[in-house]
Amino acid sequence: MEAGGVGSHEVDAVVVGSGPNGLAAAIVLATAGVSVVVFEASDLPGGGARTAELTLPGFHHDVCSAIHPMAASGSFLADHDVEVEWCEPEVQLAHPLDDGSAGVLVRSIADTARINSAPRWERLVGPVVDRWSEIERNVLGPFARSLRHPVSVSTVGLRSLPPATTVARWLGTPRSGALFAGIAAHASSDLRWPLSASVGVGLAAAGHVGGWPAARGGSAAITRALVERLEQLGGSVECGRRVKSLADLPPCRVTLFDTTPWQVERIAGDTVPAAVRRRWRRFRRGNAVFKVDHALDGPVPWTNPDARRAATVHLGGIWQEVAAAEGAVRRGRLPERPFVLVAQQSIVDDTRAPAGRHTLWSYCHVPRGCTVDMTAHIEDQIERFAPGWRDLVLDRHVTRPADLAAYNDNDVDGSIDGGATELHQILFRPTFAADPYRVPGTDLWICSGSTPPGPGVHGLCGLHAARSVLRYLG
Repeated sequence: MEAGGVGSHEVDAVVVGSGPNGLAAAIVLATAGVSVVVFEASDLPGGGARTAELTLPGFHHDVCSAIHPMAASGSFLADHDVEVEWCEPEVQLAHPLDDGSAGVLVRSIADTARINSAPRWERLVGPVVDRWSEIERNVLGPFARSLRHPVSVSTVGLRSLPPATTVARWLGTPRSGALFAGIAAHASSDLRWPLSASVGVGLAAAGHVGGWPAARGGSAAITRALVERLEQLGGSVECGRRVKSLADLPPCRVTLFDTTPWQVERIAGDTVPAAVRRRWRRFRRGNAVFKVDHALDGPVPWTNPDARRAATVHLGGIWQEVAAAEGAVRRGRLPERPFVLVAQQSIVDDTRAPAGRHTLWSYCHVPRGCTVDMTAHIEDQIERFAPGWRDLVLDRHVTRPADLAAYNDNDVDGSIDGGATELHQILFRPTFAADPYRVPGTDLWICSGSTPPGPGVHGLCGLHAARSVLRYLG
């Protein structure tokens, strides 16, 4: 597949995979006048942004991604006329503790600092929030480009370099330390390692910029909006089109993969230079996920009142306990009390469940290949901070790591991050390169969360990959 005149090709660009980044890449290309089609192996588009009735009729559960701070605070959707209705809670995030208090994130930086008795919170995230637009533009992308913007890099970098545990301790209070550690734990890495604070700083700042909202109608609404915008621009999505090799593609000038590099290697084979394949094999896979969805007969009776108003609740106790749990998983062990990420979208979105009833979305990190049923461990953590909640359970749906891998090819071994977000892999994804999106020496690109700035429903991986393609096409 050599670059050449459009007339010799059915389409200019094919995108393999219709997750948010694949659709974002297609929208950027179509906006520039490039003819593009997206192939999706599943019967529905969306990848990790899908919604389904997993339990009972009328209960709409997000299959993977659920709360969207990076999408709401980012510029991609607005800049590309993608319309999503956000449902923002009164409290963005609550992290309850055993004494009945909670670490609390609200939109105001000053109020967050006051609620958590942590004046250092403003020093931690304030400068990042103030420079959010330029940080998103200059830092959340290829590392080589960010070096041309030292002020933006230093604003984020000085706060991102330490271990998350160091930042949690520095914040000075149990509530603020737990709040930060829980946010940082979204990266599913050892919180004692350097750079593990980066995800905590980024997601906390995003919460002050755009909140931690749910999409009205479920995460699938984001997918629908992206597909609608692509179709308005002349692009299309073809579902049920599994690509097993490059021979399954129509004649085209370029191909973008909203997949992991390991899938690109399987599909493209020797087209990928041997040296690149060797580097990809050293790209470490992330931890896996064990998820449980519940249909409830009422809202969760959290002991802490702020948790009842938050769409996102983190369960793990004090920051030392969160760090111990995540460190155990990174070492291949299962903690007795895992860190549990909970979303209760139905408290802000009445389309999620029948009147008076609610959905509950929760998961914990587990080692890759884990076959242990973590349902009881997750439910025990909820019970710890919401005694008696089990009386409300109408039904549950369990998703094991193997189920995730079977559901979505990108969730290799049940991992949802496209490659571990730890140490150097936070910056250099999937390998160190000036252009981390293009497969060197080919007309193939990767536009998934396996590239900078990493996983999340933000569209930035697709945006940067598409810009690389446009430079190539001239």
